[in-house]
Amino acid sequence: MASYNKVILMGNLTRDVQLKHTAGNQPVADISIAINRKFKTKDGQDREEVTYVDCECWGPRAEVISKYFTKGKPIFIEGRLKLDSWEDKDGQKRSKMRVVIDDFQFVEGRGGAGGGGGGAEEANYAPSRSSGGNRGGAPHSGIQEDEIPF
Repeated sequence: MASYNKVILMGNLTRDVQLKHTAGNQPVADISIAINRKFKTKDGQDREEVTYVDCECWGPRAEVISKYFTKGKPIFIEGRLKLDSWEDKDGQKRSKMRVVIDDFQFVEGRGGAGGGGGGAEEANYAPSRSSGGNRGGAPHSGIQEDEIPF
């Protein structure tokens, strides 16, 4: 049976990027993003649900994320799920699901306070389906910001 593993998320960084290098000098960035979901309950009350997702990014993209993103900045990511498993110091089996970032896009925040001013690096690491004229609206579309229902 065929398999498919693709994740697309947009959220805000919950902390500054943690950039490390492996023994072979390969850069890896660890980030955590918060994804907010607003909804109304059956009785009409406004509610908000927040999902926190840990992510990692490797290679040159990791360095670009480290350079341009800080806590609170919005980011659009594409990647895949990966399950990390290990034994803790007490011998207990532990595991954690995370997203391995394959691609990302800068997202402009509301009122022009944005998610980076990337220059050449931004163009090199935006997802290939991205439209060049997107000004902070929905990723991968020609929709203008004032047309988005959220």
